[in-house]
Amino acid sequence: MRRIPVLCFPAILCFAQTHPVTDAEVQRIHKSALLIDTHNDITSRTVDGYDMGKAKNDGHTNITALREGNVGAQFFAVYVAGSYTTGNHSARRTLEMIDTVRHDILARYPQDFEFATTADDIERIHQTGKIAALMGIEGGHAIEDSLRLLRDYYALGIRYMTLTHSNTNNWGDSSGDMDKAGVQHHNGLTDFGKQVVREMNRLGMLVDISHVADKTFWDALEVSTAPPFASHSSCRALSNVPRNMTDEMIVALAKKGGVVQVNFACEFLSQKTADASKNLLPRMTAARAENDRALMEQYRKQVPPATLADVVAHIDRIVKIAGINAVGIGSDFDGIFCAPKDLEDVSKFPNLTRALLEKGYSAEDIRKIYGGNFLRVMRAAEAMAAR
Repeated sequence: MRRIPVLCFPAILCFAQTHPVTDAEVQRIHKSALLIDTHNDITSRTVDGYDMGKAKNDGHTNITALREGNVGAQFFAVYVAGSYTTGNHSARRTLEMIDTVRHDILARYPQDFEFATTADDIERIHQTGKIAALMGIEGGHAIEDSLRLLRDYYALGIRYMTLTHSNTNNWGDSSGDMDKAGVQHHNGLTDFGKQVVREMNRLGMLVDISHVADKTFWDALEVSTAPPFASHSSCRALSNVPRNMTDEMIVALAKKGGVVQVNFACEFLSQKTADASKNLLPRMTAARAENDRALMEQYRKQVPPATLADVVAHIDRIVKIAGINAVGIGSDFDGIFCAPKDLEDVSKFPNLTRALLEKGYSAEDIRKIYGGNFLRVMRAAEAMAAR
């Protein structure tokens, strides 16, 4: 099936819906794709003892659901909350999170997962029927301002690092904590922050610009010799939140060879959700940590969920302004409070395949979105390091 361009108003190309899609067609095309999800936070549960081999899916991710969703490769988030900077505990937490991937996922379920560190590994492991398991650090404060720690993490298997999380660190501004006047702390990356990016390039570690302030993005784009990417971000034009990327940023990233991995958080997908969740969202992290069911129920009642159509709209936006090679999937499952209707967990990925086919995307397009584009970026980083 090919996309059929039609002229919309204003004069931009849109894609008309084609013929209805059969279940057999959805399954055939979905199974033909190597689906690589570049951000999943189930590790924040496994580190506390959660067994993701349980058949019941009480969150967004477990092994049964990954198999049902035909996920071929999963980047597990080595998420280090900004609170660990107090007392200088970031490195310890990073090592604990690396261990939960290696011990609680890989070692516990070797029949389902195999550790991957290269693009070739991902493809090889996929051919065996296992899920390729990879790691990305979320939060540059994890290196405790040390290039030596950065190199150690790479040696342990880390293959991307999100330069900041919601907190500004000592060398890069975050989108999450500008002051009330919108003033940043460092005006982007400091000189040391630029050294971090260069060392990541030398190692072959992908530079992840999700969570960074806009100026940090532009600095990273200028400094990095390998294509950066956004491991879990969406379009600010469709949901005006600082975590999302502007059209200008998306186009510039694509010109550099990078890719935007669309985030499934409802507030990043839908302006209606973002507006409704504005007052509750800052309290939700604590609510989940404290198992505050009353507040979580209040959130569900007050905040309308995004939809599968919203996810497709973000993919469409990126394709229309930057091309089919500029988009991928970074769900942020088990790190978000609200997932889109009909895409509630990792088992529901075939629904996205159906929606893309109905929108007019071809099987080749879907294979690029689901993994081909990211593999290209990963290989570019590997090639730069090999020079």
